[in-house]
Amino acid sequence: MRTIRLLLLTLLILTIPAASFAQFGVAITIAPPALPVYSQPMVPASGYLWTPGYWAYGEQGYFWVPGTWVMAPEVGLLWTPGYWGWSGNAYSWNGGYWGEHVGFYGGVNYGFGYAGVGYQGGYWNHGAFNYNRSVNNVNVTNIHNVYNKTVINNTTYNHVSYNGGTGGVNARPTAAEDTARNEHHTPATSAQTAHQESAGQNHAMLASVNRGRPAIAATPRPGEFSGHGVVAARQAGAPYKAAESKGVANKTATTRPNENKTAAAATRTNENKAAESKAATARTNENKAAESKAATTRTNENKAAENKAATARTNENKAAENKAATARTNENKAAESKAATARTNENKASENKAATARTNENKAAESKAAIARTNENKAAESKAPATRTNENKATTQKAARPVAHPATTAHAQPAPRPQAAPRPEAHPESSPRPEKKDPGGKD
Repeated sequence: MRTIRLLLLTLLILTIPAASFAQFGVAITIAPPALPVYSQPMVPASGYLWTPGYWAYGEQGYFWVPGTWVMAPEVGLLWTPGYWGWSGNAYSWNGGYWGEHVGFYGGVNYGFGYAGVGYQGGYWNHGAFNYNRSVNNVNVTNIHNVYNKTVINNTTYNHVSYNGGTGGVNARPTAAEDTARNEHHTPATSAQTAHQESAGQNHAMLASVNRGRPAIAATPRPGEFSGHGVVAARQAGAPYKAAESKGVANKTATTRPNENKTAAAATRTNENKAAESKAATARTNENKAAESKAATTRTNENKAAENKAATARTNENKAAENKAATARTNENKAAESKAATARTNENKASENKAATARTNENKAAESKAAIARTNENKAAESKAPATRTNENKATTQKAARPVAHPATTAHAQPAPRPQAAPRPEAHPESSPRPEKKDPGGKD
């Protein structure tokens, strides 16, 4: 009979979702630490949604579950973060879930789009998630479906990590959040569950060890607690206060009115422990298998991403080298063209100067030669008229001398005869008159 009850209890535990354990399994009297201050890793690829970090509770107290980027289980679903809330006389954890709308998460300001009410980090559009760059760390080179919208924060950002109680956030669900709470929900994915379990097994994630400032505050993917992209907290959200007493799990279940049922409760507790141990072993094996598969998938994705990044870098380097080479070639061509132009201008100036000098020399030589020729011509011309004048004078004088010629002498007189005694001087009028010429040119 006990074996049958044990088997039924085991089946019942296996059928209860992990989110139900997270929501109702722990009730403690100590408030969680403040949210640490950290930066968001870059989104690894399109389709990943941000899930903020939170304080979970384990056997050794509160431990930090890093914020991480998670693939949505279905297109169109959004993540509503879990939160700690004061209920009666203890703090209870209300687990997160996936849904078409973001519900109530205690008014806790987780940052990165979760400012206390709703989500301003992005939205789904025709099967693709659009990221708001004002609150998300997105590489626009790889992801193009982005926009930029300033988020107005109406909640006091004091890093408080719980709702209600002493010092908690005083917030109540809005009408829209109540509607979203009653919609169909999808629990956290196996990757998210394994992410929390890995954090719980890491001693450095305990608040008592890191004092509210974990060395691993956020990761690029679930379960990646080392390597590139892991972000450490810059500081604790508030001074850490060590817990004075440990919380009590399932406290409401142990305070039953009838004390006579203590023995039966102890028996059931032993049976539950055995069943839980068996179920935990089964879940551990499943989780290990899932983690191994997820690790293999991540390794392949990382290799593909690294190869793609390396190819992109190679192409960028080649483009940069080609651009630089082209720029250098253009600069060299410009320098050579400038130098050639300068040399051409210098040569032209030299040639012009030399040509001008030769022209001036030629002009001077020609002018000198012309002056010499002119002087020679003038001397020659001056000498020639003098010579001709002298020759003409000589000719004229020679022509002016009388020449005795019988044929040219008019009215030749016979030679006078000698007389014995001189005759008296003849009267002038008796002298023979010269023969007059006819004015008309006739003799």
